[in-house]
Amino acid sequence: MSLRSFSITPIPPFRLDLTVWALRRRPENAIDRWDGRIYRRVLMIGSQAVEVAVHQSGDPDAPQLEVNVTGSRLSARQADLARVLLERMLGVHQDLKPFYRLATRDPRLQPLVEEFRGLKPPQFPTMFEAVANGIACQQLSLLVGILLLSRLANKFGVVSANSKNAPHAFPDPANFFGVRVPSLKVLGFSANKSQALINVSSAIRDRRLDLESLVKLDNQSALERLVELKGVGRWTAEYALLRGLGRLDIFPGDDVGARKKLAHFLGKRKPLDYDGVRRAVAGWQPYAGLVYFHLLLARIEKAGWLSSNHAQCVTQDEFTLAQRELRTA
Repeated sequence: MSLRSFSITPIPPFRLDLTVWALRRRPENAIDRWDGRIYRRVLMIGSQAVEVAVHQSGDPDAPQLEVNVTGSRLSARQADLARVLLERMLGVHQDLKPFYRLATRDPRLQPLVEEFRGLKPPQFPTMFEAVANGIACQQLSLLVGILLLSRLANKFGVVSANSKNAPHAFPDPANFFGVRVPSLKVLGFSANKSQALINVSSAIRDRRLDLESLVKLDNQSALERLVELKGVGRWTAEYALLRGLGRLDIFPGDDVGARKKLAHFLGKRKPLDYDGVRRAVAGWQPYAGLVYFHLLLARIEKAGWLSSNHAQCVTQDEFTLAQRELRTA
């Protein structure tokens, strides 16, 4: 077992806690872990699962991240790749000064942005994980989607070697080789979602699909390419572009939870439809996706999770509803 350490200096302001919560979304997330001080995650670097541990040593206006990477026979190259992934995931190089200036001109938006000053837009480490998240969460509550993704990692993800009780990495397409629909249905995935995950991972393994190459396309072209995939609709495609490629001008307009939060934030009496969302966020462009993350954090703060270090925060009512959704998914 070997250990490599390095530092990352984000563009200020930066708060690790806010950014990690925007990444993990629910306390039941077993992949992205947070204990109130340290963010931990198992990442695939090549074929090796390594565990990263990140904590912030500087304040939001002079941020410094200290990172430990552990794994078997870690090379300097692997540590560099882990750094690149973390910089992507935590949005450390995003300069949000233009967004803050935009917020000062909007009396409704400014208090929200000030409350969560230091939040950076998070991204999944790969576009495959972004698409898989979208598929898993389709037409389900976020709680159930997170539970499904955690089960998926525990079943098919590679285990970090630094502890016998170490968590799993999120599975990459190679881990789905030979997986059949019944194996995913046992975890709670529907037959359609199971087949979609298998199809996407197979296409990537066979080099018929390169999701990372979508970074070269504009939003519309990338969306069109994604919705060509069976099981990927408009919501999943927009979600993947925001959380996988960091397209901050995208506010997923088919996200029912986000629609409700946006309507409430704007004081709307009637629900918003997709076109209504686009009109509502037009004045915040090209940062509508950042507003999406701020509204998500407002929900997390209201739930009391920002100040809670508990691994599980499911209420009995949520547990009952989750069980019902899993049975009918």
